[in-house]
Order: sequence, then structure tokens, then C-alpha cells
Amino acid sequence: MAYISLQELLDKSKGSVYKLVVMAARRALEIAEGMPKLVLADSGTKPSTVALEEIRQGMVRVKK
Repeated sequence: MAYISLQELLDKSKGSVYKLVVMAARRALEIAEGMPKLVLADSGTKPSTVALEEIRQGMVRVKK
């Protein structure tokens, strides 16, 4: 997976580092527990990296 800019991720979490961390951690846990990945990634890619890529692509969003 390519480098993901922090600024790009912060834009997806409405500028909140806290929301970004919580969102990524929850999604990474779901992936680790067997939920299907929403992006193409090989089996060796860490769940946290996959979660950040999903956030970057707008497939995972912040709840209000």
C-alpha cells in the first residue's frame, strides 16, 4: 500500500485526530476479527493499514 498523508486522513475525520484514531482502531479490529476488507489488499497487509486506506478512500466515515 502507498503512503497515506496525515492531512488527507484528517480531512476525512473532520480535522480531529481523536476521531481518526478511534475510527481506524474500530475498523482495524473489525478486519482482524474477520470482517471483509473494503479495499484490495494482500493477506500480509496489517489491519490498521487497511483501515487507514479505507478511511482515505471514503469507505469508512465518522458517525455524528
